[in-house]
Amino acid sequence: MSTTMTRSEDGAAVRTGERRRPKRERQGAAWVFLSPWVLGAAVLTLLPMAVSLYLSFTDYDMFDAPSWVGLRNYTQMFTEDPRYWRSVTTTLTYVVIAVPLQLAAALAVALGLKPVRRGKGFYRSAFYAPSLLGASMSIALVWRAIFSNGGTVDKLLSGVGIHTGGWTTKPGWALLAVALLTVWQFGAPMVIFLAGLQQIPVELYEAAAVDGASWWRQFRSITIPMLSPVLFFNLVLQMIQAFQVFTPAFAVSGGQGGPADSTLFYTLYLYDRGFVASHMGYASAMAWVLLIAIGAVTAVLFRTSRAWVFYANDNNEGGR
Repeated sequence: MSTTMTRSEDGAAVRTGERRRPKRERQGAAWVFLSPWVLGAAVLTLLPMAVSLYLSFTDYDMFDAPSWVGLRNYTQMFTEDPRYWRSVTTTLTYVVIAVPLQLAAALAVALGLKPVRRGKGFYRSAFYAPSLLGASMSIALVWRAIFSNGGTVDKLLSGVGIHTGGWTTKPGWALLAVALLTVWQFGAPMVIFLAGLQQIPVELYEAAAVDGASWWRQFRSITIPMLSPVLFFNLVLQMIQAFQVFTPAFAVSGGQGGPADSTLFYTLYLYDRGFVASHMGYASAMAWVLLIAIGAVTAVLFRTSRAWVFYANDNNEGGR
């Protein structure tokens, strides 16, 4: 198709040939560029999900062909497996402890870095560095050594008269040790908080200072409301990640969820049922329950966010 140049009423040049290109041809080009992502999503995500959903209704040990058992895996999970409910309780306890502490630490450091002028890049990189390490097994093993009997933390506490005998062998302390590893890796939400703080107009703080508002009043009345969309974003992301924690619990407990199932996280018990006990059908059912639970919690967060998340361009009293 030849392309000709014409002039519109305001004198601008218009390519009439390109304007007459068929819509189907433009859509075809778009699908060509999208095809790698569509193929990857279908083969690597949607197909495995469909297979997992089917296996959740079967008895499958990875060696023999799966046999259909209907809802037996789900009924066994909810009514006959006490360790399943311990894993649920442990995971919920971890989420309630780790997520607020991590967000509080990230926000506190971001508030401290906001007024810094010299060396801000260095400090930001230094605080972000632990997050680059990720939830690797090597870091989790080092963390276990630090909190074990005779480790660094045990020696420091013993020096001030607090004798714990190591956290990783105490049912009341092992879960806290795992939670502190998550809190230590607060770099990602910290950077997001810092970016959000820099978007708050300085004039708001200046006006509040003129009116005699204290730092705490400015924090409650300006910082938190203006930062609420960023806080909501970090809360959703960290909540989803917390429900899927695996590596730290595996390293601290040696893969058994101990001591006394105090670190028996949901994903750790799922791994145990699927790859240790070879009950892959049961593990698939657990995975789908986890997916539904994360979706439900996320939906509740989005629903309740209307009451406390406020956007600068929103004139509605409710915030959204």
